[in-house]
Amino acid sequence: MSAGILAHLLGKQPYKELAAKTAAFGFPYVQLALSKAVSDVDFRLGKLSPGLAQEVGGAFAERGVRIAVLGCYASLVELEDEAYRHNIDRFKEHLRHARHFGAPIVATEVGGVSDPNRRSEHAERLQRALEELVEEAERWGVTIGLEAAQGHLIDSSETLAETLERFPSSCVGVLLDPCNLMNGPRFEEQDRTIREAFRLLGPRIVSAHAKDLRREADGTLTVTAAGSGELNYPLFFELLEQYKPLGYVTLEAVTESRMAEAARFVREGRAAARNRHTSGFVVTDN
Repeated sequence: MSAGILAHLLGKQPYKELAAKTAAFGFPYVQLALSKAVSDVDFRLGKLSPGLAQEVGGAFAERGVRIAVLGCYASLVELEDEAYRHNIDRFKEHLRHARHFGAPIVATEVGGVSDPNRRSEHAERLQRALEELVEEAERWGVTIGLEAAQGHLIDSSETLAETLERFPSSCVGVLLDPCNLMNGPRFEEQDRTIREAFRLLGPRIVSAHAKDLRREADGTLTVTAAGSGELNYPLFFELLEQYKPLGYVTLEAVTESRMAEAARFVREGRAAARNRHTSGFVVTDN
C-alpha cells in the first residue's frame, strides 16, 4: 500500500531536483501543481507543449515517481469575464497535455462564492465551464477530478453529487478529501459524514487526499498531518478499500519533518483495511 505527496510541499525548485527529492523521500507518486512546485520552467498559459510535458514527466519517471494527478487549482466560477476565460483555457491546456506528463487526472476545487447574492450566477459559470471542460476531457481521454472544499460553491458531498448528476461523463470523477467536507457540525457527526460521502460519491472517486483535523478548546478545527488529529481514518480507509482498492492517496498539510510519519500512518492504515477486507470483513454504508 502506498502514499503520495503534493509535490510543492517539498519546496518549489527545479523539476529535476524536485523529482530526485520526491524519490529520496520514498514517495511513488505525486500530485503536481506545476506553477506551485517547479521553479525553472515558465508554465503560464500557452507555454505547455508535448515536449515540455514529456521532459518534466520523464524526469520523475526516471526516478521511479509517477505523476498521478496534475493540480490545476483555478476558479471555475469567476464572474469577471477575462479571469474566467483565462482559468478555463488554462484547465483545458492541462487536459490536453496531461497524458504527456503521464497523468491520468487533472484536479481542481471549483472556486468560492464572492457574493452570496450572486450565487446563481456563480452556479451558471460552473455549468458553462464544465460543459467545455468535459468535452475537452473526453477528447483527450483524461479525467477531471472535482474536489469539494469549505467556502467553495461545491462544499459538500451533496453539492458535489448534484454536479456529477448533471455531468455523468466517465471523464468526471471525485478527488475525495474527507477533511474538506467537515465543518463544526459535520465533524461532530464525522462517521455519518464519511459514510454519506462514500454512499453518494464512492463509484466516482479517482483519488484521495490525506490530512487530519483537530478540535481546539474553543471548538474550531485545525488542519494537521494525517494521523495527528481526530479523523476516523480506520473507517475512511475501510470504505476507500471497499469502493476503490489500491487507489491514489496523497498527503496534504504536512511538513517535511512529519512526512515519513504521516506516510507510514497512511500505508499501515491502508494495509490493515485491505487485510480486513480481503479476509471477508466488509463495512456497509447503512
